[in-house]
Amino acid sequence: MRPKQTNLLQGTLDLLVLKALGPGELHGLGISRRIEQITQGTFLVKPGSLFPALHRMEEAGWLSSFWGESENSRRAKFYQLTKAGKGQLEVEKEQWMRIAVAMTKALRAT
Repeated sequence: MRPKQTNLLQGTLDLLVLKALGPGELHGLGISRRIEQITQGTFLVKPGSLFPALHRMEEAGWLSSFWGESENSRRAKFYQLTKAGKGQLEVEKEQWMRIAVAMTKALRAT
């Protein structure tokens, strides 16, 4: 049984993209699939959300891209983390860990 899908919270897409690209380069569909995999199906990122985010993150210097061939022999744009992107991943992970701890405390409070 698949977990219930959840809408992405404001600010989570960048973190998920950065995390998905941590192990190495992926094309857009690969990033979307990786996010679905690492969230165990909780988040499905649609192209209308993903590609503007990739473009914005590339402009911010967090990602670099190049054209290559996908696994089905189609031309695809591949993305990879830059040094700045790796640093941003650490910053965002720390922020979200603090948020998760605070939300857990708030939800457990009586």
